[in-house]
Amino acid sequence: MEKTYQPESIETRWYQRWEADNRFAPAGRGTPFSMMIPPPNITGSLHMGHAFQDTIMDTLARYKRMQGNNTLWQIGTDHAGIATQMLVERKLAAEQGKTRHDLGRDAFMNKVWEWKEESGGHITRQLRRMGASVDWSRERFTMDDGFYKAVQEVFVRLHEDSLIYRGKRLVNWDPTLHTAISDLEVENRDRQGSFWHFRYPLADGVKTDDGRDHLVVATTRPETLLGDTGVAVNPDDPRYASLVGKFVELPLVGRRIPIVADEHADMDKGSGCVKITPAHDFNDYEVGKRQGHLLINVLAKDATVLERAEIYNLKGQLQPGEDASLPAQYAGLDRFEARRQIVDDMDAAGLLQEVETVNNTLPFGDRSGDLIEPLLTDQWFVAVEELARPAIKAVEDGDIEFVPKNYENMYFSWMRDLQDWCISRQLWWGHRIPAWYDESGNVYVARTEAEAREKYGIAADVALTQDEDVLDTWFSSALWTFATLGWPEQTEELATFHPTSVLVTGFDIIFFWVARMIMMTLRFTGEVPFKTVYVHGLVRDGQGNKMSKSKGNVLDPIDLIDGISLDDLVEKRTGNMMQPQKAKAIARATRDEFKEGIEPHGTDALRFTFLSQATTGRDIKFDMSRLDGYRNFCNKLWNASRYVLMNADGEDCGADGGEVTLSLADRWILSALQKTTAQVTRHIDAYRFDHASQALYDFVWNEYCDWYLELSKPVLWDDVQGSTNAAGDRTSGAAEAELAKRQRGTRQTLVRVLEAVLRLAHPMMPFISEEIWQRVAPLAGTHAGAGDSIMVQPWPESHGDSIDETAERDIDWLKGVIVAVRNVRAEMNIAPGREIDVLLTKGRAEDAARLRQNRPFLMKLAKLASATWLDDPDDAPLSATQLVGEMEVLVPMAGLIDKDAELARLDKEIARQNKQIEGIEKKLDNENFIAKAPAAVVDKERGKLAEVRGARALLEEQRQKIGSL
Repeated sequence: MEKTYQPESIETRWYQRWEADNRFAPAGRGTPFSMMIPPPNITGSLHMGHAFQDTIMDTLARYKRMQGNNTLWQIGTDHAGIATQMLVERKLAAEQGKTRHDLGRDAFMNKVWEWKEESGGHITRQLRRMGASVDWSRERFTMDDGFYKAVQEVFVRLHEDSLIYRGKRLVNWDPTLHTAISDLEVENRDRQGSFWHFRYPLADGVKTDDGRDHLVVATTRPETLLGDTGVAVNPDDPRYASLVGKFVELPLVGRRIPIVADEHADMDKGSGCVKITPAHDFNDYEVGKRQGHLLINVLAKDATVLERAEIYNLKGQLQPGEDASLPAQYAGLDRFEARRQIVDDMDAAGLLQEVETVNNTLPFGDRSGDLIEPLLTDQWFVAVEELARPAIKAVEDGDIEFVPKNYENMYFSWMRDLQDWCISRQLWWGHRIPAWYDESGNVYVARTEAEAREKYGIAADVALTQDEDVLDTWFSSALWTFATLGWPEQTEELATFHPTSVLVTGFDIIFFWVARMIMMTLRFTGEVPFKTVYVHGLVRDGQGNKMSKSKGNVLDPIDLIDGISLDDLVEKRTGNMMQPQKAKAIARATRDEFKEGIEPHGTDALRFTFLSQATTGRDIKFDMSRLDGYRNFCNKLWNASRYVLMNADGEDCGADGGEVTLSLADRWILSALQKTTAQVTRHIDAYRFDHASQALYDFVWNEYCDWYLELSKPVLWDDVQGSTNAAGDRTSGAAEAELAKRQRGTRQTLVRVLEAVLRLAHPMMPFISEEIWQRVAPLAGTHAGAGDSIMVQPWPESHGDSIDETAERDIDWLKGVIVAVRNVRAEMNIAPGREIDVLLTKGRAEDAARLRQNRPFLMKLAKLASATWLDDPDDAPLSATQLVGEMEVLVPMAGLIDKDAELARLDKEIARQNKQIEGIEKKLDNENFIAKAPAAVVDKERGKLAEVRGARALLEEQRQKIGSL
C-alpha cells in the first residue's frame, strides 16, 4: 500500500472497474430489494442535497447486496420541462439570434434532443463520482419511448374514467414563460410595497350607519380593481349589516357590484371591507364560488390589461351577454404601469384615502424571476378526490410507513385538503397532451390521432389538431416506480421488483411527488409504490441557512471531494449573479470562512460526513470540521491497515490452517467486533445512519486502532517474555511452537477483524474499503481471485458465542490502569518515554491476578520500569494516586514530584469531590426525592455518596503526606 491515503488515485479506478464488471445489476437471486432514485433534472448539477440523498441510497443498496438480496437501484433522469426549454431557448438566442417560434415546434424539439445527447449527462457523471451503484444498464428517461407510452396510457385511462377534465380555472401563471407553473416552482420572497386604501362609492344614495357615502377597501394590486365583482363584509360585523345586499359603484369602471356577507372578511383588519376579484386572486375565487359571482378576467397572458374583459360563469363558460367594457386608457398597459395610472386616477377622483407602506410576501417564478399572476386559463386537471381515498387508506393501514412517523401527519393534512391538480403546461418540451380538436373545438382524447378517429368515428377528411400543451413533469414522474419497470406491459421486472422497498426523499416533495406516486400507482397497479418512505432533512450551511446562489453559501460536493482554490471558489460563488451588488459581501465572507480554499477530502470522507449527520427527518448543518475529521478517519484506517499488512503480509496468518492460541486482547477485540456488527446492522435497518456510522467509527478508532493494535505489538515483536501475560500463558523458555501459535492467533485476529471492519464500512465508504480489502482479504482467506470484489462479499454477522464478557472486563481493567498511569504522567509532567515504577494496592484478589497475567502488557504500553502488587497499603511510599474502581494505582514520587504542583493538583481534585458530595447530599436531603424516587435509585445515590467520600478521604490523606515533605 502507498504510504499515504490518496483518494484521487483509487476512486475513479474502482468505479470504472465495478461498472465494467456489471456489479450494480441485480444478482438474480435472493429476496428482491428495490429503490428508485428520485430522478434528477437533466439540466442539473449535483448539489449537496443530491449528494446527501444519494449517499443514503447507495449505503442501503450496497448493504442489501451484501446481505444477499436481489438488489435493484433504478437510475433515471427527468426531462425538466421548463428548465430544459429555457436553457435551449437561451442557447438558441445566443448562438443563432433566433427564438423557438422562428424554428417551429418540430425543429425546436430536435434542438432540445441534440442538447440532451450532448450535455444532458452531466449529473450522471457526477453521480459516478459519489460512488452511486445504480444499475446503469437500466437507465431511464422520463421522455424515452417506453415512458412516453406509459404516460399516454395513464392520461387516456384517467380521462375515460372521468378523472381528467379540461376547464377554465385559476392557476399560477408566469407572464414571462407564458405557462402555468406548480406551487413548487413558485418562490415566495419578502418585499416592501404599498397598501392602497380606496373609497368605493355606495350606489343608490345608500349610506353607512355612521353616515358615510362610501366603503373603504385596501389592496396591494390596484390593477385588479378592474375585475372586481363585489365587496365582502363579515356576516357578524354590525357596522355593515344594513348594507348586505346593497351595491357599490366600481370606481373608474362604473360597474354596479354587490356587497356580500362572507367569512373571508376580517372585522379586525383595516375597515373590515374586502374587494373581491375572483379571476385574479385564489382566496377571492373561493369567495366568488360561494357567492355565485361571475369571473371577470382583465389581464392578457403577458400581464397587460385587456381592451375588453373576458367574463365567464363558474363553469368557465363565456358570458357574451355581460358588459365587458373596460376604461380605454388602460388597454395594453403593463400591469405595473396600469397600477400607477389607476392609483393616480383614483387620487384625482378623490377616492384615494391613504397609502400604507407594508412588507409583503410575493410569489415569483423560480425560473423566470417574474412576479406570478393568478390567472384564469384553460387547463387540464386531474380530479383527485377518488384517487386520494385509497392513498390515505394505504398509509392509515400501514401498507406504507413513513420514517420518521411524524411525517404521516403532514401527508394526511395535505391529502385531506386536496384541490384538483393542474397538469397542463404551455410549453413545447415535454409529453404532449394526447388530445385532438376539430374546427368546432370538440376534444377527442386518445393515444394517437388514428385511434381518436376510430374511437370517436371521425372521418378522414375532418381536420384534427393536437393540443399544443404538454404535461406537468410531476405527472410523468408520478408513474416512476412502475413505468420504469415496463408498465403497461406486465414485465418480469415489474413482477419481481414492484412494489419497491423504500423511497428516500426530502420532506419538501411529500405532496408534489410522494403523494401523487401513491395515488397513481395504486390506481394503475393495485399496489403501493413503496413500503417505506424514509424522509431526510435539508442540507444547510454551517450556520443553518438554506444554501442558495443569492446568499453565496453554496457548497459543491465535487469541490469538497477534489478541493478548490480560494480564488476559484470566490469566482464560483460570485459569477453570473442575479443580484451582483451582493458579490463583494459574498467574496469577503467566503475569504473569511475558507482562507486557504477547500482541501481535497475524497468521496468516502464526504459520504461518511453525510451519514454521521443523517438524523431522521431533521435538517443538517453541514460541518466542515466534521469533514476534516472523517478525512482523518480515512487516514487512520489506511495507516492501521498498513500496520496490519507490514506484520501479516508474507507471514503465517492461519488462513491455511494451523493451530492458534488467542490472547486476551484477541478474544476481547473479537468480542467487541460482534457487538459492533450487531449495532451497525441494527442501526442501518432502522435508518439511523448517524448511529451506524458512529458505532463503526468508535470501534475502528477507539478500540481497534488505539488499543488492539498496541496490544498486538508485545505478541508480534517480543520473542521472549518472562511470565504469563495477555499474549497467552507463556513462561520463560517456552517452545517456539507455542510462540508460533500465539503469533499466528494474533495475526489471524488482526487480519480477520480488519477484513470484517472493511465489509462493515463498505456501504458507507466504498472506495477505501475496496482498495484495502483487496490486500487484506487474501490474508484472511476470503478472496476468490483476481476478479473478486468486496461488493459481493457477505455482510458480517454477529455471533453470540464469540462474545467474551470476561475478556472485555479484563481489558477494561487493563485500559483503566494504563490510562491512570498516563494521567499521572500528564499531571506530573513526566516525559512519555521515561520508564517509571508503579504499585497497585487496595484491590481485590482478581486485580492481583490480572496484574500477574498482564504485567508485560502494562510494562510495554505504560512504559514502566516495574509493576508490583502491594499487599499492605501502609507500606506505600509517597505516591501520586489514581483510582481504578476501588484499586489504587500509585506512582512513587521520589525523584519525580514537583511538590507545589502536586499540592495544587490535589486541591483541585478535592474541590471537585467536594462539589460532587454537595450535590448528592442536597439530593438526599430533598424529602420529595426520597419520597418519590424508587428505593433502588435512592440506594444508588447513597452508595455513590459513600464512594465519593472515600475517594476524598484518600486524596486528603495524600495531600497531608505531600504537605509534610
